[in-house]
Amino acid sequence: MKLKDFYKKAIKIGIENDPRGKEAVIRELEKRKKDYESLSEKKKEFFDLESLENPYSDSRILFGTGEEEIRTVIAGIDMEVGEIVLADSLRKNGTPIDLVLSHHPEGSAYARLYAVMYMQADILGRFGVPINVAESLMDKRIKEVERRLMPVNHTRAVDAARLLNIPFMCLHTPSDNMVATYLQRLFDEKKPYTLDDVIEILLEIPEYKEGEKNNAGPKILLGSKDRKAGKIFVDMTGGTEGAKDIFHSMALSGINTVVCMHLSEDHRKEAEKNHMNIIIAGHIASDNLGLNLLLDKVLEGEDIKILECSGFKRVVRQ
Repeated sequence: MKLKDFYKKAIKIGIENDPRGKEAVIRELEKRKKDYESLSEKKKEFFDLESLENPYSDSRILFGTGEEEIRTVIAGIDMEVGEIVLADSLRKNGTPIDLVLSHHPEGSAYARLYAVMYMQADILGRFGVPINVAESLMDKRIKEVERRLMPVNHTRAVDAARLLNIPFMCLHTPSDNMVATYLQRLFDEKKPYTLDDVIEILLEIPEYKEGEKNNAGPKILLGSKDRKAGKIFVDMTGGTEGAKDIFHSMALSGINTVVCMHLSEDHRKEAEKNHMNIIIAGHIASDNLGLNLLLDKVLEGEDIKILECSGFKRVVRQ
């Protein structure tokens, strides 16, 4: 399987599992094409042409032509300079490595992480939060994240891959879409009655079982095990945490319980003010589930070996 085919298939699957719905993603891509066409030739020079087909700015082939044949992949949650050097060391010791695959973004994909956060407003809109409120609050939060990313030396791992001539790719939002959609469907189907029931459902999933064994499993952050779960919102995609002020609108829209990967202290305080139930499913466990679900689809019918590292453990569901 060529690297470009691996990449394109992953993006296609990510779109098909986008919580906004495929039609919303297509509309977004059409708008980008119109925006590009209206630019001056000078500005077109700096436009990210990849964004015309890939709506996820945090997922890219970071190094490689795309023509490389992929037979063995070393995959992890965070693949930074140390993991790139590890891949090179494995190659020198006789283990063929055709691709370094990271879940979390690096390089230009990390620098543009904030751009995927706009999708959160549409997701919240589907759960009853007024779109004007969601967009207004997200604008402020997105600018905050953009400012935080500005001083970051984001090319370090990509430079290491280039110098060692190892193809490098990251798949962030497509993977997060998989876990968000999977869990939302699961909770919608099983309709857990209490927060303890939500935890029990999560602990039936191999990735969360493994997280629990590593003292990083699901936890009730706000609420208690006997509290009623009510309407559950799985908040696991869209770059990073959204606006902390959104919990008031969530509560008014009828959302009772939020299941998420992680939550900052400021966000926790706002959620508590609005009497929200919060369950932390676990960051790395959730990233594992999303990446495994994505790889199941991408590798279907392919003979590609996956080496696990950096917090990733392969679970096959096919």
